[in-house]
Formats: sequence, structure tokens, C-alpha cells
Amino acid sequence: MRSKRHDRGRTATADSPSLPRWRYHARSSPSATAATAAATAHRADGTTATLMRFADVIHLTGSAIVAHRVRSLLTGLGIAVGIASVVLLTAIGEGVQRFVVQEFTQFGTNLLAISPGKTETFGVSGAVISNVRPLSLDDAESLRSLPQVRAVVPFVQGNAEVEAGGLTRRTTVFGTGAAIPEVWQIQPALGRFLPDDEPRRARAFAVLGSKLRSELFGTRSPLGERIRIGGETYRIIGSMQSKGQMLGFDLDDTVYIPVGRAMAMFDRESLMEVDVLYREGADADALADRIRARLIARHGNEDFTIITQDQMLDVLGSVLDVLTLAVGALGAISLLVGGIGILTIMTISVNERTAEVGLLRALGAQRRQVIALFLGEAVVLAGLGGAAGLLFGAASAWLIGVSLPGLPARVAWDYALLAMLIAVAIGLLAGVAPASRAARLDPVTALRSE
Repeated sequence: MRSKRHDRGRTATADSPSLPRWRYHARSSPSATAATAAATAHRADGTTATLMRFADVIHLTGSAIVAHRVRSLLTGLGIAVGIASVVLLTAIGEGVQRFVVQEFTQFGTNLLAISPGKTETFGVSGAVISNVRPLSLDDAESLRSLPQVRAVVPFVQGNAEVEAGGLTRRTTVFGTGAAIPEVWQIQPALGRFLPDDEPRRARAFAVLGSKLRSELFGTRSPLGERIRIGGETYRIIGSMQSKGQMLGFDLDDTVYIPVGRAMAMFDRESLMEVDVLYREGADADALADRIRARLIARHGNEDFTIITQDQMLDVLGSVLDVLTLAVGALGAISLLVGGIGILTIMTISVNERTAEVGLLRALGAQRRQVIALFLGEAVVLAGLGGAAGLLFGAASAWLIGVSLPGLPARVAWDYALLAMLIAVAIGLLAGVAPASRAARLDPVTALRSE
């Protein structure tokens, strides 16, 4: 015969003295219902379960997240914004890096640049550099005979007023040699480029950039027309293909004239730069050493600077890598804010589910299992938020690439995956303190909590 007793006005049998009270808690919390089911799931064979299975932990974690959908959504949103920021900002940084490198390599990659004056820093080609000994046309000519050298282009640059057909325009004047189409990888669209005359006695020929041609002559052919450049008369023998801009310099709003005439026009004794095109597969460093030896023999000392294309790209790459890292760090701040949000929500969750924790502990759940329960919830929230942020950031980067073809935004997957791992780690760390606090709760005290 089963004895009966009363517990706060509720009837219970002797073999389950407290079941009605736990049912009260189950009705008050959906996750508590799952906890009760998981804790009693192994009693079909008549034995008492003392340990939760891993599947039970997963079930309880999912139940807790689903039971508070809005709160879970907002918590995951904080992490999603952080991940999306990292992905998007690093994609833009990678796009800027590729854009700048593309701008510098549009003239080819097998190039050496020699500038007058000794310097250890990287500067923009065409800057006016004060030096004691000039870099002369003879210096440039002496480099043509070196092994592995395909072409040599002496170069000066200035600004002058041009007149043609009653129209006047101020534009950039490039004083160059005949090898520009080969060295700079730009071909005439009409006519031909400057002939290979002796630099000091070159004929007064000019080749127009595509924009200058359209501004002065419209759609008609300029070939054979006379044009005044800096007060001197030249005959137009060609017009170049459109090259666009490079770091703010409009390469189409230019006119090309022989380098010797340009040096006289701008009253210069020294070249601004000598570009050397070397053969494919040649050792750039070895060639640079040979050029250095040749010029030292002519000058008596090293009063010039040689920069290889690889050195240029290395400098640019290091600067742009720092830029990408910096913008990624800015996005990581959002991840930190998201982690604080997870910490806050998990602390609130522990306070709300104190009775549930007491029930699990009373039914035999170990402390490490309670810790795993709350840590799992924090990690799942961070992981889901991170996945959503990753997809949103990648989609935004793709949209930027489509909208702005000039800026090839490219998702840096190494940064994206690192941000994802950091998000999960933040969720793990943010859940440690609340989970440890829940595991330390006294079962009896927790069961009395509402």
C-alpha cells in the first residue's frame, strides 16, 4: 500500500516524493522541461541515470537558445557585425593592395629604375631631386651594352603650354627615347612613336596622348599637323593608346618629345630617371650590381640610386599589409563588443535558470557537464553569429567589387577564418565565468530559487 503525504498542498506518492514540484518548474521554463527529459532519459531499463549524454547537452543548449529567440538573435547579431566588419574591411584593404600593385606593374615587371642622387628611401618617379653629379644621356647610352639589357629609356618630365589649331592647353611633357612602347608597354594607336635619333640632334617630332589628342583635334587625325610646345614647333607623327591614370597622374593628357629637346626646354643638365628593361628570367640583383659597377666607373662614386621592380613591390606590399592589418584590427573591436554582449546575456541566463541547474545537479549531473551546457550555448551563439557575419561580409565585398570594378575588393579568407576562430574563442571565454558560477551553485539552494 502506498503512503501519501502533502507537500504545500500538492499530493505525491512516496516513491517520487518531489515530482510535482519539479513539474511546476518545468512548466515555468521550456529549457527546464528539456532538462527534466534529458535527466530521466535513461530510466527505461529500471536504472537511474547519473550522467548526461553528449546528445543531451546539445539538446539542452538548443532548447535554451530557441526558448529565448529574440535575445539569442540580438546576441548573435553583435558577433555577426564584428565578423562582417573584419571581412569587409580586410577585403577593401586587399582590394586597395591589388589596385596599387596593378598600377605599378602596368608598365611591366622586368624593370630597373636608376635615379640621380644617393638615397635609401623609395620615392615617386619624376620627383625633382637635387644632386651634385648629373645622370647624363651618355650614362644611359653606356648601359645598352650590358648583358641581359633589352632596352634603355632616359626620361625627363615637365609641364608646358601646347598650342594647335587655335586651341591652347597646359599639359605634361615627357622627354623620352624611342623604346617607350617596349619598356612601358604602351603602343601607338595612330601613326608611330618617336624615331631612334641621336638624343642631342633629334628631330622635332611629337606624339600625343589620347586625351590631349581629343582635346586639341577632336575626331580628326592629327598626323602631320604642327603643334607648339613650350614655344617650339613640333610635327605630330603619332598618338598613343589610352593608358589611364597611375596614382593620380593622367598618362593620357601628355605629349612625348625627344629627351634631348625636353632637357633643353626645361633647362636641365640631368635626367630624372633611366628605365632599364631586362630579359625575362634574368637575375635583377645581378644586373643591378653590373649597372652599379658601370656607373661608379663613370662617376667615381655611387651618387645614384637603383631600384628594382621587386624592391618597389616589396615596399608597397609591406605598407599595404600593415594597412590591411590595421583595418582588420578596427573590425576586431566590434568582435570585442560582441563578446561583452555574450558575457552579459550568459550571466542573465544563469540567473534565470538557477532552478534548472539545481534540478540537473540533484539528478546527478556533474559540474563539468553544467559548465559544458552553458559554454556550449555561448559557443553556439558566437558560431552562428560568426557564420552569418562571414556570409554577409563576403556578399558585401562581392557587391563592392561589382559596383566598383576599379577597386577589386577581394575577401582575405585567412583574416576571415581567423576572425571566425576568434569569435568562437570569444564566445568560449565569455561563457567561462557564467558557466563556472552555475556549476558552483549548491543544488539545494538552487532548487529553492524561483
